[in-house]
Amino acid sequence: MSLHQHVTEFAGLPVVDLTEESDLTGLPAPEGAAWRLRIDDFVEEFEPFRKLFAAFLEAVDTTKITALVVANWGACHAVNAREPLDLLVAAAGRFPALRAIFWGEYLQEESEISWIEQCDITPIFTSFPALETVTVRGGSGLRLEPVTSKSLRELRFETGGLPGVVVRAVAASDLPALESLVLWLGVDEYGGDATIADLAPILSGERLPALRHLGLQDAEIQDDVAAAIAGAPIVARLTSLDLSMGVLTDEGAEALLSGQPLGHLTSLDLSHHYLTEPMTARLAAALPGVALDLGEPQEEDDDWRYVAVAE
Repeated sequence: MSLHQHVTEFAGLPVVDLTEESDLTGLPAPEGAAWRLRIDDFVEEFEPFRKLFAAFLEAVDTTKITALVVANWGACHAVNAREPLDLLVAAAGRFPALRAIFWGEYLQEESEISWIEQCDITPIFTSFPALETVTVRGGSGLRLEPVTSKSLRELRFETGGLPGVVVRAVAASDLPALESLVLWLGVDEYGGDATIADLAPILSGERLPALRHLGLQDAEIQDDVAAAIAGAPIVARLTSLDLSMGVLTDEGAEALLSGQPLGHLTSLDLSHHYLTEPMTARLAAALPGVALDLGEPQEEDDDWRYVAVAE
């Protein structure tokens, strides 16, 4: 997923884009598309999105919709995510087939990721208990209580700073069917205050028996994450691991090489890194059967290292 362009496919379906200017006649079958709702302007009030949502409910048989992308609901400094969430939750009974939601698909040109004003998103899970895929973008003000879901298979948080309270909630959730978990941990300056201790229940794997892909990405503590991964019980069950986008140095890579075997993985993504050439050569030699991504090597800027996505 890109921060610079809207997804054209979500949950295996082509995306139909609806804005306040859209012609709501002659639309495709509701079950044949993922439906994106967004305001195509820099609007400092919520009323345009409210009108769009009401028109959407009238024009489309939402009882058959399986995938929904909720994008620009108004200028982030003026409109909090609680307003569109309240609208969606109030209409939950009209979406009995909903299985996938992308919450907060703002592009960078509309809002820096750290400016997206989120809220407590627990109602997404409690109001739509059959969800299988949930993607959330934006970490400012983001909150979550531990949830229970027997259907959720993919959970993804894209942030420049993921609050520790959210990581702890995910770790305490009961998600026996979860196959893919992606956390953009970000930096402390933008709210990314999660610690290795917060990640520990996830890394133990005890509550995630079906997990096969783990992404702990975009972290200024990427070396510490790598060291924790080196001894994490859950790794033996994974088929793919993503530690990309962060501040990974030779210290973290050395921990990975010195830890448990990683040769069973089909892929290991370490792209956007601060590794030396000798270390990348060692990694490639140690993992010949793994699809190893060592792209986007970075250089320090006056002793500063940067994650791929922060502000």
